[in-house]
Amino acid sequence: MSQGLLVVDVQNDFTEGGSLPVDGGAAVAEAVGAWVRERRSAYTAVVTTQDWHVDPGTHFAAEPDFVTTWPVHCVAGTPGAELHPGLGDGFGELVDVAVRKGERAAAYSGFEAVTAEGEGLARWLERHGVTAVDVVGIATDHCVRATALDAVAAGLATRVLLPLTAGVAPSTTDAALVELRDAGVEVVTAL
Repeated sequence: MSQGLLVVDVQNDFTEGGSLPVDGGAAVAEAVGAWVRERRSAYTAVVTTQDWHVDPGTHFAAEPDFVTTWPVHCVAGTPGAELHPGLGDGFGELVDVAVRKGERAAAYSGFEAVTAEGEGLARWLERHGVTAVDVVGIATDHCVRATALDAVAAGLATRVLLPLTAGVAPSTTDAALVELRDAGVEVVTAL
């Protein structure tokens, strides 16, 4: 089995001090960075996903409902859209490909993202022989959830490494974990 690691949306705007912060986001950035440095050789590929909004239409709202509309976040080319520095110096050198999503529409799943050359994540993983993925990042109940569901739907053996994620709220995180397990995603609660 060829294992990939999907590092989902560990961006400045999704951590404390960002425009759409998730409590524990900065700690997750540090933990993910340490995990990748310690375990890099266990993965065939390491992929980062990023929200990269140019004009996502109704995804941004002045009065967001925090379900389908959100405050302005991760605008392409801004510091808020960049990967969090807590991932550590040299993290980028350990990453095989960065994919970006949501330029002109809401996008939650990393499988909606493309490489700089326009290749979709599913095709990139297939081309590199990846048959299983670990999913980590922010937020457990939104983009991590959507990415893991799409991974298992694509036929990949999929695990969410829960200690390397941060959720928006306990109730929505708990509901997401039930949905993930029901879909066949393995939720790893201890590393």
